[in-house]
Amino acid sequence: MTTDPATASAVDTLDIAAVARLTGITSRTLRHYDAIGLLTPARTSPDGRRHYGQAELLRLQHILVLRELGAGLDTIARIVDADDPTTTLAHLRDHLAGLTAERDRYARLAATVARTIDSLEKGTTMTHEEILDGFDHRQYEPEARERWGDDAVDRSNAQWTALGKDGQQRHLDTHREVVEALGAAIRVGLTPDSAEVQNIVAQHHEWLSLFWTPTAETYRGITQMYVDDERFRRNYDEVAPGAAVLLRDAADIWAGKHLP
Repeated sequence: MTTDPATASAVDTLDIAAVARLTGITSRTLRHYDAIGLLTPARTSPDGRRHYGQAELLRLQHILVLRELGAGLDTIARIVDADDPTTTLAHLRDHLAGLTAERDRYARLAATVARTIDSLEKGTTMTHEEILDGFDHRQYEPEARERWGDDAVDRSNAQWTALGKDGQQRHLDTHREVVEALGAAIRVGLTPDSAEVQNIVAQHHEWLSLFWTPTAETYRGITQMYVDDERFRRNYDEVAPGAAVLLRDAADIWAGKHLP
């Protein structure tokens, strides 16, 4: 039996905290989805708490599947709003191709790590190319061109090449330091506005600015993407869950103080 969302009771719905707990996404993200019209709750209680019924949860499932497949929020909105099986299948096939390529890349990285272990155990030497085999920053290039344009990507590629092997490795190491610092901040309970976390954000912005100097608006946008896009969130949260959210919240504060 279905229930009209307009008359849905607390028994028929899950509140925002329950949905966040079941899905692993934050209440803030759910509120953001509501604000942009991507996922409107069935009702909002007098205390302002959002409640979601079966129809909304099914829509959320669709959103989360597409997000896991790497789709951006604009693409997700077009698909779920169209409710067109043909459109949905076409996008799913595109994302399946991307997932397959990602699977192959991880297999290549696993082989690189295995060779590294073997080399260390045997005391042999690997070339720079062998050590970095599989770490190809161009894997997301088609998506980046669609999102930021050819000129920006071409400049970024030229700057990356100009770094050389040593510079590229230093750049990767710097980002790793940022991720680990965010994880440490999470573990000791530092807040986004703390001096320590604000210093981490400054380092992250400097790291990012090697290829592109974001404004306050674009910096907030990209750190929001780190939370919304599973691929990026997983990269930050691997050290400590919540690291991507901490970076986003701290970047919001830092950008307001330091960026135009």
